[in-house]
Amino acid sequence: MTSVADIQDYLINLAPPELGESWDNVGLLTGDPTFKVEKILTCLTLTPDVAAEAISAGANLIVSHHPILFRPVQQITAATVEGKMLLDLIQARISVYSPHTCYDSAERGINWQLASLLGLENIGILRPQPGSEPAAEAQGAGRFGDLPAEFSLAQLNQLIKQALKVENLQFVGDPEMRVRRMGIACGAAAEFLKDAHKHECQALLTGEARFHACLEARSRGMALILPGHYATERPAMEQMAELLQEQFRDLKIWASEVESDPLGWDCDGESA
Repeated sequence: MTSVADIQDYLINLAPPELGESWDNVGLLTGDPTFKVEKILTCLTLTPDVAAEAISAGANLIVSHHPILFRPVQQITAATVEGKMLLDLIQARISVYSPHTCYDSAERGINWQLASLLGLENIGILRPQPGSEPAAEAQGAGRFGDLPAEFSLAQLNQLIKQALKVENLQFVGDPEMRVRRMGIACGAAAEFLKDAHKHECQALLTGEARFHACLEARSRGMALILPGHYATERPAMEQMAELLQEQFRDLKIWASEVESDPLGWDCDGESA
């Protein structure tokens, strides 16, 4: 029998908790480690429609990148959307595990996956884990690396759109500027601009950024590439399902089929 504890042990090894940010809420967030697991659903964000999918399909465990119960709560009741969702999951005996920033920063985590997808060479850590030992040098927050050739920003934008399968993205910078080294920090991580600049990157890829971060990028003479929070992280949860399936071959494991990006683009009056 495979238990929640067995899956938890694997996830801890894949994305060690010590890599998580101090403000984060990671690990087993609801459930019992002794519960039996036959079906696992992975997702970027646990929302009511994803929870309903898990319940309907008979899942025993949800691995959600973004944590539930991210902020302290005093009540869990059906009076709130999150409360009702949690009560439904608990009643269905579905456990929830979140690797979040541990998975972002892991040796083969989200940022490494993005760097590999874009063909970066000489991959390094934007912000190494404090006190890292030689054996853990491949772990830390963010990644940077060299593109296989020098690209214009316009060309790099096209490469990223193709790699992440998005039709549009936002960016800061002159489309003709040259980029050979770039930084990567998935999600909403424009605070890594300074780190990318330190490592002589001409561009930073992250999912989304505030207006003043865009101004900071421009003042540093750097490009900032923003394909969307969902686009930079959802593929890694599909990869998570594949990794779990390879490890636990007797289980049914899949990435949520109902999850979608909440943001859309309106191009000339047509939704994209």
